[in-house]
Amino acid sequence: MRAWLTLALLGLAACAKQAPPAPQPTLPAPPVVVPASIARGADISWLTEMEDSGRTWRNRQGQPQPLLTILKAQGINAIRLRIWVQPATPYNALTDVLAKARRAQAAGMRIMLDFHYADSWADPGQQPKPRAWAGLAGRALAGALHTYTRRTLDTLRQAGIAPAWVQVGNEASAGMVWPNGRLPDSLPTMAALVDTGYAAVKAVFPQAQVIFHLDNGYNNPLYRYVLDGLARYRARFDVVGMSLYADASNWQAYSQLCLSNARDIANRYGKPVCLVEVGMPQNQGPTCKQYIRGLLEGMATLPNSQTQGVFYWEPQAYQWRGYRLGAWQDDGRPTEALEAFAP
Repeated sequence: MRAWLTLALLGLAACAKQAPPAPQPTLPAPPVVVPASIARGADISWLTEMEDSGRTWRNRQGQPQPLLTILKAQGINAIRLRIWVQPATPYNALTDVLAKARRAQAAGMRIMLDFHYADSWADPGQQPKPRAWAGLAGRALAGALHTYTRRTLDTLRQAGIAPAWVQVGNEASAGMVWPNGRLPDSLPTMAALVDTGYAAVKAVFPQAQVIFHLDNGYNNPLYRYVLDGLARYRARFDVVGMSLYADASNWQAYSQLCLSNARDIANRYGKPVCLVEVGMPQNQGPTCKQYIRGLLEGMATLPNSQTQGVFYWEPQAYQWRGYRLGAWQDDGRPTEALEAFAP
């Protein structure tokens, strides 16, 4: 008995000296691969106007370079350009857009053309009818929109430029070409204008993806309301475009809501989604990098590859017309934000 007790006590002592089993390491989640087919884009419509005013750009090392060279080095592979019907200045008119499109194509970048169907800014707060279309309504208005769209695209085609995407309307959450296509009262007219624009695009560039664009990408009820209405009146388009602007205080919540909205659109309507406008205050570069990278990775997880890309709106803007949501510092160098676009 004594021998047994001695052995038992020795065994207990040995056990007491043994270290507890080491915790198993937690493996990090595998990184999300953003396919090369997903556009990493920028709207640079202010480019020629900024150049004419004397603005120049520097790369991260402080060396002067052409803007498109810097953007391409940062991973940007697509350019978005807005076009106005008869603007008060040459900027954003067809000749100006054509010049910028040639430069983008020469740089090997895909092109998105954004028809505002206005002579100046079109957004949720304003959708002014072009002066040339004043007094037109119904079929005459739709005919003018079709003719203008087709002639514009014909000019690009003759110049050897084929846009990958064409927007018919810009942030049309409250309709387009007011008052005729204003929501909520004129949904049938708006749907007819969208469908007319679609037909005009396909007549010139059958392979181009036609985008219908709304703002506030986090607002799923808004998207369902407008897209359900367009479906009711059989308006055709290929891709749903979104805008999503955020700052350091709300980007995580907005991103989650936007990605949830994108999944709902992909499932409910069977449409791909493209974030055609994103932005964040330029003094929040590191946070903006997280924001954009999260959107790229989140969009890459949509079902059935229903993602077209993410475009930063006017990243090159610095000390320009009070716009402070660009991705350039006041010394002419890009912020960390653009690093998010690297493959």
